[in-house]
Amino acid sequence: MAAEGLAARAAAVGLLGAVLSEGQSMAEAVADAQGPLAGLTPSDKARAQRLALATLRHIEQCDRVLEPHLRKSPPREVKNALRLAVTELAMGGAAHGVVNAAVEIVRRGKRTGHMAGLVNAVLRQVPEAVFDGLPVQKMPRWLRQPLVHAYGRDAVAAIEAVQAGVPPLDLSLRAGGEAPEGEVLPTGSLRLADAGQVSALPGFATGGWWVQDAAAALAVRMLAPVAGERVLDLCAAPGGKTMQLAASGAAVTAVDISGPRMGRVAENLARTGLAAELVVADALQWTPDAPFDAVLLDAPCSATGTIRRHPDLPFIKDGSELPELVALQAAMLDRALGFVKSGGRVVFCTCSLLPEEGEGQLAAALERHAGLRVERLEIAGVAPEWWTETGGLRLRPDHWADRGGMDGFFMVRLVKR
Repeated sequence: MAAEGLAARAAAVGLLGAVLSEGQSMAEAVADAQGPLAGLTPSDKARAQRLALATLRHIEQCDRVLEPHLRKSPPREVKNALRLAVTELAMGGAAHGVVNAAVEIVRRGKRTGHMAGLVNAVLRQVPEAVFDGLPVQKMPRWLRQPLVHAYGRDAVAAIEAVQAGVPPLDLSLRAGGEAPEGEVLPTGSLRLADAGQVSALPGFATGGWWVQDAAAALAVRMLAPVAGERVLDLCAAPGGKTMQLAASGAAVTAVDISGPRMGRVAENLARTGLAAELVVADALQWTPDAPFDAVLLDAPCSATGTIRRHPDLPFIKDGSELPELVALQAAMLDRALGFVKSGGRVVFCTCSLLPEEGEGQLAAALERHAGLRVERLEIAGVAPEWWTETGGLRLRPDHWADRGGMDGFFMVRLVKR
């Protein structure tokens, strides 16, 4: 039997195994030349990723649906095939094709072939309204508890509700460039509800825009670069902020430790017709020739604010990396402050929901650096309640929930006196 879409579905099961059992990120599994996507057509690769990401957003619900029909937990390959099928059914997939594909995937497995009948029997019992009445997936305990303490249970539940949905695509627009039709957000980003293939959208080939979450785009607006200023973008890859800075007319130096990721920055700059000096270096070791007018630091962090776009993150992290990340962020912020002129400004940001990677870093920096002050700059489209008492901007996924939410970020503008 050659079920339609079998290759993509089998690859999706492989991606789930890579994330849930091997601890790979989705990006690592996708990039693996010998991984689950090897040999697939571009369309099958895209479909496999969509299916795997959708399943990761609903693992808890899938397991609740399956539990009454399983006497014991089956092997991981079988369970992931079942989870994928349940997710497809919940998404409105035709039951006949979904069930047949799951059965065939299990039948072809070297160690799972004998369980094809079980898969068929279980999936035939799955109700039509698969997830009706089931709560959305919760974040892991190591992350959820501190967020409840910081924002309250209602806010965390709202964040989880947004994370359960497929996020829209946000674009930052180059002035005068061609762009697809979409919703212009209050902060100026363009949002597409159903973008499809990004490279096929109007304006991609001519460099009219670049993909950048609306929350991430606010860091450059907070820095407010001026044409002719010398601006440093630290931890620059994949380059969305570098392009924003370059589009402002600033003379931009972009630094990142990853050569391959900086290659992507170079490609995007070329596509959009923008220019920046690219430096592959460790920001903790690199030293510029002269101080800058302004510095933007998007520091390495837990990325817990991006779960709506990266639902694999809760399954590959456990919070143990936080102390090392917090120390690195502090060291990089000190470094950034040393790169800026007296009277110059630094915007520090992290795509994290955890206060120790945001509000806590701000408080510690103000203690370490005499004369450092927070400067709040009003930004069009930013709601007043998003600002913290200390002048930072706290963005959460449940902001604009009715529009599809946004990434979680903390950002603050600091002035060195």
